[in-house]
Amino acid sequence: MAAQTPLCDFGWKARDFRLTGTDGRQYGLEDVRGPAGLLVMFICNHCPYVKAVIDRLVQTTGQLAQAGIGSIAIMSNDTERYPDDSFENMARFAAEHRFGFPYVIDADQAVARTYGAVCTPDFFGFNADLELQYRGRLDASRVQPVPDAEPELLNAMLKVARTGRGPVDQIASMGCSIKWREGV
Repeated sequence: MAAQTPLCDFGWKARDFRLTGTDGRQYGLEDVRGPAGLLVMFICNHCPYVKAVIDRLVQTTGQLAQAGIGSIAIMSNDTERYPDDSFENMARFAAEHRFGFPYVIDADQAVARTYGAVCTPDFFGFNADLELQYRGRLDASRVQPVPDAEPELLNAMLKVARTGRGPVDQIASMGCSIKWREGV
């Protein structure tokens, strides 16, 4: 089921976490933030919205790293009901797409709840002070890539790197809803 993210809550402070990456290491905010900011992405392996943009997303995070913005991808789906999102499949997905950022599992879904994540992909762009400045989409693509689409996430985060502020006008991301565990 498709879901849409809420509008950006400018200035909301990033919440710390400690999650295990597909490389076996533990990651928190201080491990992944860059000197100019941080992009926290909620993604998964099986979502057609993620699959449609993953290669451009990897390219975008590389460009952001050059601008001093760190990135991390968090997978929060219920892996029992959605085995395509298992930790083993996360590792395969990250290797296949050559992630240049940590891909971590939020097994108890606490981080997704703390952040108010709604869908995959869901982007949270923070400035150097870890204040939220972007909660929009990668670009106009949905389950099919849009040729020559404006790189909205890239442009917004480069602006954040330069000025500390995100664009006032943002278009919400859309994707598959987070697959919450039953009874939680």
